[in-house]
Amino acid sequence: MNSLQRMATAAVGLVLCLATTGATTGALTGTATAAPVPHGTSKAACRLPAPHAPGTSASHTISSGGRDRTYQLHLPAGYAEKRDWPVILAFHGRGNTGAGTEEFSKLSTLPAVVVYPDGVIGTGDGDRQAWQGAPYAAAGVDDVRFTEDLLDRLESTLCVDERRVYATGKSNGAGFVSTLLACRMADRIAAIAPVAAALYPTGEPCEPSRPVPVIEFHGTGDATIPYAGDADRGLPAIQDWLAEWAERNGCASRARDRVTEPDITVARWRGCDRGAEVRHVAVTDGGHTWPGADSYSGGGYTTQTIEAHEVMWQFLRPFRTPASPASPRH
Repeated sequence: MNSLQRMATAAVGLVLCLATTGATTGALTGTATAAPVPHGTSKAACRLPAPHAPGTSASHTISSGGRDRTYQLHLPAGYAEKRDWPVILAFHGRGNTGAGTEEFSKLSTLPAVVVYPDGVIGTGDGDRQAWQGAPYAAAGVDDVRFTEDLLDRLESTLCVDERRVYATGKSNGAGFVSTLLACRMADRIAAIAPVAAALYPTGEPCEPSRPVPVIEFHGTGDATIPYAGDADRGLPAIQDWLAEWAERNGCASRARDRVTEPDITVARWRGCDRGAEVRHVAVTDGGHTWPGADSYSGGGYTTQTIEAHEVMWQFLRPFRTPASPASPRH
């Protein structure tokens, strides 16, 4: 084969590769799209073998901050090479585990790579794992750095879309997502979905580098993290916290609240900067629970009129972090 033939063959191969990538991305988002924007991960990661069988979950260990940290990793049933999968980070509540959160949340049924990290045992009664930012968190543990290290691991070993990383959590985990991750890691977290968030004050201002879309779920009858707040513990009223986030996102107005189910009221803030909407799902008389859970997720009433994992996915999936030049993260 002469040099001109080799150049023509290479060009045809490049076109076919880009066409195939664009088609698979379109299938994921439901819209026709061009080839995905290059991201910081070497595409060689997509040629690595999956760490375990698609459609299953397994526990993994990573070193971060001088500690061995664990996380539960779920690969979607359709996980395959040459496709950038979105990532959902799911942080458990105090005293729970990643595996426990996977059981009740149903997040592993979504078309995404789902990661359930484990916290470090904190202070207070019992050996209960917790997350940074809460008064009972273990001293000296940097869970934000752990999350960065975890994302670096995922992006270097799996075929994932680093622009479509979403974070959710329950209770203490939701508080960590809302008061630290979204504030410090807005360049890597596209949007958040806290559930029954324990919004303890961290002592630092929340100043994300970009507006961060939020959908928040909370029961009005939550006895653990009261909907109206708890001044003695520094917990804000949920409506006040949402209004502050809407202001942070530059939202122009709050739409009329809408009752979507007998026990579900949805609030939305509109006209937000860069389309970073703020949405609130209130469960009338709902407890400290995960909406739609079929197993124990906390005390009080658990609604079955909605499935939190489905509602949050519909909200989260269109959002992406801003495109950046392809370069490895350090």
